[in-house]
Amino acid sequence: MSNDSNATNQSWGGRFNEPTDAFVAEFTASVQFDQRMYFHDIQGSIAHATMLAKVGVLSEQERDQIIQGLSEVRADIEAGEFEWSVALEDVHMNIEAKLTEKIGITGKKLHTGRSRNDQVATDIRLYLRDEIDFIASEITRLQQGIVGLAQREAETIMPGFTHLQTAQPVTFGHHVMAWNEMLQRDYERLMDCRKRVNIMPLGAAALAGTSYPIDRALTAELLGFERPSYNSLDSVSDRDFAIEFCSFASLLLMHLSRASEELILWASAQFDFIDLPDRFCTGSSIMPQKKNPDVPELVRGKSGRVTGHLISLLMLMKSQPLAYNKDNQEDKEPLFDVLDTVKGCLRAYADMVPALQVKASKMRNAALKGFATATDLADYLVVKGMPFRDAHEVVGKAVAYGIERGKDLSEMSLEELQQFSDTIVDDVFDVLTLEGSVNARNHIGGTAPAQVREAVKRAEQGLSTR
Repeated sequence: MSNDSNATNQSWGGRFNEPTDAFVAEFTASVQFDQRMYFHDIQGSIAHATMLAKVGVLSEQERDQIIQGLSEVRADIEAGEFEWSVALEDVHMNIEAKLTEKIGITGKKLHTGRSRNDQVATDIRLYLRDEIDFIASEITRLQQGIVGLAQREAETIMPGFTHLQTAQPVTFGHHVMAWNEMLQRDYERLMDCRKRVNIMPLGAAALAGTSYPIDRALTAELLGFERPSYNSLDSVSDRDFAIEFCSFASLLLMHLSRASEELILWASAQFDFIDLPDRFCTGSSIMPQKKNPDVPELVRGKSGRVTGHLISLLMLMKSQPLAYNKDNQEDKEPLFDVLDTVKGCLRAYADMVPALQVKASKMRNAALKGFATATDLADYLVVKGMPFRDAHEVVGKAVAYGIERGKDLSEMSLEELQQFSDTIVDDVFDVLTLEGSVNARNHIGGTAPAQVREAVKRAEQGLSTR
């Protein structure tokens, strides 16, 4: 990167009598990180030039010169032949300076009717919109993997937990479909956020609009925006859309973090419910037996990083008066890091989840411990006419008996069970089995294998329409 920061920026230097201090130039520049928006900056400039020619501010020849020059600049950047200058501060002025170098004075006409304030606001929205579309496709890919796993394991029984204590038997397919529900909400939030990203600020200029006869509706159409923004002051200073995206990302990473915690527990020797493929794990430098679940652990850790960026953007905006302030330069690094983090985590999960190896027998054995069918026994007694509170007490005594003798309810004889209530008869064993327990919950949202398959079918139908 060129460091010609002793020069005065020619885009605004006419009012100044001395060059910018070299440190200040470096300190205030954003080109080090906003150059990633080069494609969208050029995209916006081509649309702006096209509009200026349509309204007669530029000639058709000038428009064609500008578009050709911008295409050459883009090719230079993509070929790695573009030298970024800190003295020119940002991606916008670097591209404009190179354009003018290529096509002469016509390049200086490109900025007519706009400001860097509305230009950067437009670039961020264009960039974020494309990133949202990619992230949406990765969420869909992850959901497809989860749904496929649920279909495969619709009848696999595992202990369901509350307080991380064995509660009731559930199917593994039902459990992972809970992850799908979380991701479905995340997807819907992302699509809702996209609607507000897809509003065009270009034409607001510095803060008050422009006196040139611009056609903002045409520019919005050329760039694929839903419509132009309606207030120039808000247009250049609004970063709600970035905060909203980071809010979505924080919720998404929180959900992935919860799933990560479960995968980490399940992969441990103490649970031994699943096996993570070797390619998603690492070993220990001194303990040869170790297989560390690094991918879930990193995703769990990165959730805090993303939430931190959300708080950073909220604090960035909370005391800013209208309209644009230099503070807003600090919006990009948090946003860009959130985007990179989200894409990395989703890719890891979408690759990893379909490859999970489920240890069904280990899950089933775990479900046989902890009196997972105690609620089923209480429900059985209620169906026989006993008040629930009395049934609760009866089952509690049976559980205490089982703890004392090391027996699960399903392992007790009919005579043993009847000492707690003579309401219990032979058919009790239909509800004390794990299969009987899960199959009994055969309603929408229930854990029964039939309901898991229905949930899978609904999810597949929804995913197929995206």
